[in-house]
Amino acid sequence: MKHARHAWRALALAAALAAGTTAASAQALRPEVGRPLQAAQELIKSGKYREALGKVREAEAVGGKTADESFMVERMRIAAASGAGDVDTAAKSYDALAATGRVSAADKARMAESIAGGYYRAKDYAKAMVWSQRYFKEGGTNPAIRTLLIQSQYLSGDYAGAARELTAEIQAAEKNGTPPAQDRLNLLLNAAVQLKDANTTVFALERLVTHYPKKEYWVDLLSRMQRKPGFSDRLVLDTYRLSLATGSMSSASDYMEMSQLALQAGHAAEAKQVVDKGFAANVLGQGAEAERHKRLRDLVAKKLDEEKAGRAEAEKEAAAAKDGNALVAIGFSMATGGEAAKGIALMQQGIAKGSLKRPEDAKLHLGIAQVLAGDAKAQATLRGVTGSDGTADLARLWSLYARRKG
Repeated sequence: MKHARHAWRALALAAALAAGTTAASAQALRPEVGRPLQAAQELIKSGKYREALGKVREAEAVGGKTADESFMVERMRIAAASGAGDVDTAAKSYDALAATGRVSAADKARMAESIAGGYYRAKDYAKAMVWSQRYFKEGGTNPAIRTLLIQSQYLSGDYAGAARELTAEIQAAEKNGTPPAQDRLNLLLNAAVQLKDANTTVFALERLVTHYPKKEYWVDLLSRMQRKPGFSDRLVLDTYRLSLATGSMSSASDYMEMSQLALQAGHAAEAKQVVDKGFAANVLGQGAEAERHKRLRDLVAKKLDEEKAGRAEAEKEAAAAKDGNALVAIGFSMATGGEAAKGIALMQQGIAKGSLKRPEDAKLHLGIAQVLAGDAKAQATLRGVTGSDGTADLARLWSLYARRKG
């Protein structure tokens, strides 16, 4: 469809350029030049572009041409060549016409647009890229040529150029409050992968999960985050939490590991939720490991009973402690287990008390709890998370999820 559209533009340009040689222009031509050009014009009107090129060559062969005559020859040549799909000839005529200083920027832009489209149809992507850039240099604004430029860059192997153009386009869309097009984001992602550019890959993936959330995008993004140098193993459970929230967790082993990690962290209620979701999705309780899954479910239920029995005493000890670590831990356990309001309040008390072992983890967990509770303060909390061990990365991704969820 795009090829047909550019072909139509080339034919329209041919007609327009041919029309431009009539009237006063023709009066400045000698008969031996004017007659073949008039014939070429009529052939162009009839769609006989190859024959028209032959008549242009007749006019070109006349000796001693004036500047006006040479100008008209080139103008008719580019018209016929554009219609015939002879892009190299059209390009040469463009250069000849541009050198005269008699062609307006608007006309040059129209010619460059036609030539760029012709080279693209011919799969000469390097030249299509050059002529697309010339089109914009002459003031062209057609977004279809921006697309043609980017596609030409990508198809010619100029992934860096394509990534640069796409990034600028995506940032401009975001600045205007418009979601970037999904095909553009995917093209940027592919270019970044070709370049092995981790930062641009994450840039594209983060916008894909924001505007077009799919399980595959989240899986890729979370996997890349965990492979970053310096990402701490202690954040694996937090990563699983985001995987579960975004619907990107699917394997029985992931459900099993997450529930076990939650138990180890003292979050039995959260572990129960994970196991229950695994069984509800028919991921757990199936196949050769079905009995193991059931034993885990029984263990989680037992730990939850023990946790509930000791909750009151644990809260009392946490309140009396000199630091806020226990309050944050208990509050987070309650928040992830379904008691959001009370859990968040305890976490805030713990953070306010201070002397925390890992203050960035505490802020991250408060932000996660607020996201899960639908608390509007979550974004502000997550923006305040710093750290180079993965906490800030996780906070940013939780923020993206919260924005989409909201």
